[in-house]
Amino acid sequence: MNGFVNYKYFRTLPYENTRTMTLIKSNKPTESELEILQVLWNEKAATVRTVHEELLKTKDAGYTTTLKLMQIMFEKGLVTRDSSNKTHIYQPAITRENTQKQFLNRMIDSLFAGSSSDLVLQALGGHNASDEELNKIQQLIDQLKKDK
Repeated sequence: MNGFVNYKYFRTLPYENTRTMTLIKSNKPTESELEILQVLWNEKAATVRTVHEELLKTKDAGYTTTLKLMQIMFEKGLVTRDSSNKTHIYQPAITRENTQKQFLNRMIDSLFAGSSSDLVLQALGGHNASDEELNKIQQLIDQLKKDK
């Protein structure tokens, strides 16, 4: 390969011919990309300008930085882009739920040694859960017990 490869955005996959190494883009969003995805999940579809204006409500971000991040996200397959008009419209290509599961599973594995109960105990111990939240948790526990 000529030039440099930024391995932050790539991962390797094994192939039958081990002499050939193929790189594909990783679809794991960075923290900044997650902020953009939050806007797109809420809005369903948005221009760079709309996303940028939402980000400005909570952080200092340059328009060109937002644009570049969204272009990278398009290349990584995190968003889709309708470029049929002068103003491109972006939509999330990954769901909030799948992204949450991906990050949560990684966190359970790395921080809680694979123990989801340790995660729940830590979360509930450091957070004042409302009665509604506790009821939802209890319903989930009841359902999990039924499914066994």
